[in-house]
Amino acid sequence: MSESKEKVTEISQLGEFGLISHLTKEFPLTNSTSLLGVGDDAAIIDTTEGKEILVTTDLLLEGIHFDVRYVPLKHLGYKAAVVNFSDIYAMNGTPRQITVSLGVSARFTVEHLEQIYAGIRLACENYGVDLVGGDTSASRTGLVISITCIGDVDKGKAAKRSGAKETDLICVTGDLGAAYMGLQLLERENSVAAQSGDPDFQPDFSGKEYILQRQLKPEARKDIIEKLKEAGIVPTSMMDVSDGLSSELLHICKSSDVGCRVYEDRIPIDYQTAIMAEELNMNLVTAAMNGGEDYELLFTVPLIDKDKIDKIEGVKMIGYITKPELGAAMVTRDGQELPIKAQGWTAF
Repeated sequence: MSESKEKVTEISQLGEFGLISHLTKEFPLTNSTSLLGVGDDAAIIDTTEGKEILVTTDLLLEGIHFDVRYVPLKHLGYKAAVVNFSDIYAMNGTPRQITVSLGVSARFTVEHLEQIYAGIRLACENYGVDLVGGDTSASRTGLVISITCIGDVDKGKAAKRSGAKETDLICVTGDLGAAYMGLQLLERENSVAAQSGDPDFQPDFSGKEYILQRQLKPEARKDIIEKLKEAGIVPTSMMDVSDGLSSELLHICKSSDVGCRVYEDRIPIDYQTAIMAEELNMNLVTAAMNGGEDYELLFTVPLIDKDKIDKIEGVKMIGYITKPELGAAMVTRDGQELPIKAQGWTAF
């Protein structure tokens, strides 16, 4: 958690409303549905004919979801916004507005919060989302970030968890396990730094930039949603991979009352992820199935859409939906079927 040595501004100097004005003054409204943003008792958001409104909220707690000893505050702000955008995309929708609420302990200064909001602003600019409100409060338990995201989807086109049907293809975007490996790397180097006692300790992250980015600055798959729309594909079910592929598969199976088969040799894994898993003596497939925080999209489509899916870069078919009595299993490289168990992130 770094700040400029030239200027340190205590939050009390600005007060609550002064702080909000200071942090949000560079957030212009860009969506036509954003009628009134920060500065009043409530934002005003227009509803568009032919659309359904989507709302999601994510809560990030210091010491539970992030560690400011090795997470740059600008990256934290960016990630906090993007994970909410990802939830809207996972419903086949488009994020439009966010509200941001912070709980801040006494050790944070205005400059610290500026870094967080700089990350949020960058995310909003990259994804075309408006900041329209929020709140700030003192906190006795460190930093708390709560973001609510509002989006929309064409009527009848929302992708729920409950729509998967037997014979549907199971697809996933990008690659899996990289964010988890990035976290393991950060925690290892933080431990080494603490043991060294050297305040100027510099970890060597060369060759591991990709897995660090996946953990510190993930991206939501806006591009895939656009490609699916262009191809005329409406997923029968969809989720983002936040808690781990195993957990998300089981969520879809339970909500849709189906079973599934996924193939071990089709799980997409990046080279840096594989190298890091070997370095840490960890099972690669276990990390990919259960690591979480990848924010890739897991979705199902009818078998008739196979040729269309084949043409979309960045999407891989990893299995298919079965009858519920067959359960959820992974088919190993030697043909065995192993029951899928939820071993990813749990909140409690």
